[in-house]
Amino acid sequence: MIKITGLALALSTIAAAAVAQTAVPTYAVGFGPNPVLPAPQKTLLPTVNVAPAEGWPAGATPVAASGMAVTAYAAGLDHPRWLYVLPNGDVLVAETNKPVPTEKESSGIKAAVTKFQMKRAGAGVASANRITLLRGVGADGAAASKTIFLEGLNSPFGMALVGSDLYIANADAVLRFPYQTGETRIAAKGEKVIDLPAGINHHWTKNIVASPDGKRLYVSVGSNSNIGENGMDKEEGRAAIWEINRASGKSRVFASGLRNPVGMSFNPFNAVLWTSVNERDELGNDLVPDYMTSVKEGAFYGWPYSYYGQHVDTRITPARPELVAKAISPDYALGAHTASLGLAFYNGALFPDFKNGALVGQHGSWNRKPASGYKLVFVPFAGGKPSAAPQDVLTGFLSPAGHAWGRPVGVAVDKGGAILLADDVGNVVWRVTPAAK
Repeated sequence: MIKITGLALALSTIAAAAVAQTAVPTYAVGFGPNPVLPAPQKTLLPTVNVAPAEGWPAGATPVAASGMAVTAYAAGLDHPRWLYVLPNGDVLVAETNKPVPTEKESSGIKAAVTKFQMKRAGAGVASANRITLLRGVGADGAAASKTIFLEGLNSPFGMALVGSDLYIANADAVLRFPYQTGETRIAAKGEKVIDLPAGINHHWTKNIVASPDGKRLYVSVGSNSNIGENGMDKEEGRAAIWEINRASGKSRVFASGLRNPVGMSFNPFNAVLWTSVNERDELGNDLVPDYMTSVKEGAFYGWPYSYYGQHVDTRITPARPELVAKAISPDYALGAHTASLGLAFYNGALFPDFKNGALVGQHGSWNRKPASGYKLVFVPFAGGKPSAAPQDVLTGFLSPAGHAWGRPVGVAVDKGGAILLADDVGNVVWRVTPAAK
């Protein structure tokens, strides 16, 4: 009897361990592959909860996760938004902001309120319209040199190098510049590849990435509104990711219904394109979650007629049930109003536990109580798909008073495997490495 009882106990222990190993991860509200979505909450006035931009106090830095250390790789920048690491290890930083508003954008009460809130959030500064090059790492962890690489651009954002062709995504066009390895400045005038939808510029950032084989370019274009309130004629070619054939120069919409796709990165596990998307506003604190998703050719992701698959947004008239029926759900929710902008897969050596997972820069909310985002997170992947809840990498971007010391944007991995993060309120590029032991 004792032997039987012991065997039963052993089998029970083994079974419990097996269950623990295959347990389904738990996720916070608005996160994960199958987020629970609350009912929409409509209010007379939209929620506004802007964290006033303050900048970092002297000597202060974000808070790095256990086992990690953070240093300022470059400070004193002018609204750094996006990062790109060249094959030789040089780091390009897009110092940029929204183009000068058109007359229509800058007139009226709503425009005046928006301008005021943007200024409070640190987004009202003029665009530097340049790209800066950072090279090397000094003894203090900062870049050994900083030089102006390209200037005279028009709200530049995405950058991609294919061979000796450097592509820059301006707010209104993709330009191509000649590049030679090691040069610290490009004086040549860029050649226009294609025009991009511009106009009202509700969402102005245009990102660009090259396919792993270099044959195609992908360009993200955000919507010109929250939910089409400026008219769907103003959304032609927008809320989409474009594909450009480098050989022929021909372009087409690759995927659509993506309200504001910003980050783009190819998963090194299977060479699938992923994007981070900012979803719509004014449906409540927990609607609609921002997300990241694999990008399927010809797919429609719902905007503006539905969200997170086929959840109909009843504010849109006329309704388009035939389009809603085609809408597919994204792969992974990143929290409502977190403004998840930066996206980069980790394929370095310094953080082996991060291999093939995704780093996400969450710029932070302006219309949620309490605030969300304001951090750099890591999402583990397994088999090419997200496999667990996000892990904090850098936090502490909000002061105890609720002011913004910094706001995370673009994220990249440098040639040595360190993690780089652009901070457009702190005007810093942060560098994350393993903590000294």
